Amino acid sequence: MDTLTASRREVIADDVVVEGDVMVTMRDGIRLATDIYQPAKDGKVIEARLPAILERTPYGKTERSRSEIEVGMSTPMKRHEVASYFVRAGYTVVYQDCRGRYNSEGEFSKYVSEAADGYDTARWLVEQPWSNGRFGTMGLSYAAHTQAALACLNPPGLACMVMDSGGFSNAYQCGIRQGGAFELKQATWAYNQAIGEGDELARAAIEAEDIKAWFSVMPWSEGVSPVRWMPEYESYLLDQWRNGTFDESWRRVGLYMEGFYDTFPEVPIVLMSSWYDAYVRSTLDNFRGLSGKKSRPLQLIMGPWLHGNRNTTFAGDTSFGAAAPLGGNVVESWLAFRRNWFDRWLKGVENGVSQEPAVRTFVMGGGSGIRNEDGHLDHGGRWIEAADWPLPGTEYRNFYIHQNGSLSTDEPKADTGPFVYDYDPKNPVPTIGGSLTSGQPIFEGGGFDQREGEKFYGSKHPGLPLSARADVLSFETEVLAEDVAVVGPIIVELYVSSDAPDTDFTAKLVDVYPPSVDYPTGYALNITDGIIRCRYRKSWEKPEAIVAGEVFKVTIEPFATANLFAKGHRIRLDISSSNFPKYDVNPNTYAPEGRGRTTQIARNSVFCDAARPSAIRLPIVRGEAMMALKPFAK
Repeated sequence: MDTLTASRREVIADDVVVEGDVMVTMRDGIRLATDIYQPAKDGKVIEARLPAILERTPYGKTERSRSEIEVGMSTPMKRHEVASYFVRAGYTVVYQDCRGRYNSEGEFSKYVSEAADGYDTARWLVEQPWSNGRFGTMGLSYAAHTQAALACLNPPGLACMVMDSGGFSNAYQCGIRQGGAFELKQATWAYNQAIGEGDELARAAIEAEDIKAWFSVMPWSEGVSPVRWMPEYESYLLDQWRNGTFDESWRRVGLYMEGFYDTFPEVPIVLMSSWYDAYVRSTLDNFRGLSGKKSRPLQLIMGPWLHGNRNTTFAGDTSFGAAAPLGGNVVESWLAFRRNWFDRWLKGVENGVSQEPAVRTFVMGGGSGIRNEDGHLDHGGRWIEAADWPLPGTEYRNFYIHQNGSLSTDEPKADTGPFVYDYDPKNPVPTIGGSLTSGQPIFEGGGFDQREGEKFYGSKHPGLPLSARADVLSFETEVLAEDVAVVGPIIVELYVSSDAPDTDFTAKLVDVYPPSVDYPTGYALNITDGIIRCRYRKSWEKPEAIVAGEVFKVTIEPFATANLFAKGHRIRLDISSSNFPKYDVNPNTYAPEGRGRTTQIARNSVFCDAARPSAIRLPIVRGEAMMALKPFAK
């Protein structure tokens, strides 16, 4: 495979040299800009065949990665600082700009070029005179997607992986769409990234757009969007938005790792995410799908953070305390953790990595409930270790909704009428936190009291709890007499009907704090949520309109979680039909996805009688299983 080396060679230090913008040619002739960091002596490269570490990114191979920050740092490390750390540990480090981004040639089409480009890069890498034929991969978010994509093609030389907060198990169900609905973080991502691309005039035009105003006139169309100044961005965004049916385009390599589990490389893999990340499902599905082979050691790490913020103590307005950061609690540092991983699986160093627990997760909750000095709710939590996920000994219990607004394990006995409400697409329920990323400046993720506020897009009544809305159904348990640990996957099954040909149903699990001095009206903390678009109630492949008056069952799969609902709290389930702008708004008309220009109000019903018992199924860890969840000792 051809390379054309640019003249940019830089001596980072006496012992580290980088060859910048080496242009690596892909199978179609497009060249990708690649930086190669190598060990040196007195500023001259040492000729040696070493294992390599590869990261492919759309965010600029020379730009700071926000993920490269350790406890105590105020700003992330520069790329060359990270590379130098690994070079001094005996590795060649390779950073590459994805196709169509920064110094690489070609046209950027989000996600779909990464498998072939990654494979071609791997094939080039192992043929270089500085390579010993083995490499590992690392990277956050999109740089985790690029890892998953190239690995699906079984490239030569791949020996281990560190996938941080990404790597699509199935982008149709997590990352681009969920439950049939479109994740609008894709729209904000396109807008934010397009600002940094294109010529000066295009960048100025995009910056001049009012993205908040544009969110009020969805769906967008060709030439009628804030990213129209970058046609390739508008094109892929509209394709994602409009392709609501699970067809072969979703089963493409790079979007559908679960389709490659059987042939996925049998190499050691770290899978990491966090409970307020957008890739909870992908991470956990990948762990289950790749488990079971001794030749493929896996480690799963799940923290309480926002996307990639592994060394923070909070998410949104919720604090998890000093135990929350990865660094200093679970590992010495993120750098040291990765070095140990690479040393073990690229060099064969027996450093104890093989004996570390398979699962390390943070169970949120159990804090004081006061407002701390940073103004955050002290929710608390602790790290635990386990042998598998879901945790051994987990019980699954149904909590049923009742006409009096209660939520309990008692099955409905009486034949009671349904809850009926009107869902108006022109007045959607505003998103207040959750498992989100890339949403700025429209929305942000994390844990928040579930009441409207000026910083939450679409809030019309600041200070009003969401449960006060006529289109939000809230069901609460009695005050808990003991702690209840909910750790694992969650299912919500609702019996519903609608007079519209299509509509959505949403579900949100909430930890309700009692009133206190700091929070006189209590605090309703969002834990996880999900959605289902009813045209896909029977099949993701074959949408079907609703028959007016027909009662049918829908299944909503919120992201899994790990939360201790403390004694004195209540467990709450909120049901509605929108969560905007996290998800696109269903116009209720059965119009083609992403093209509905008209709306209608849907009169939706949720049933709770003995014959149609709507419920949330919670994974409860208690008794001996709870006692076995010992705190993780570093």
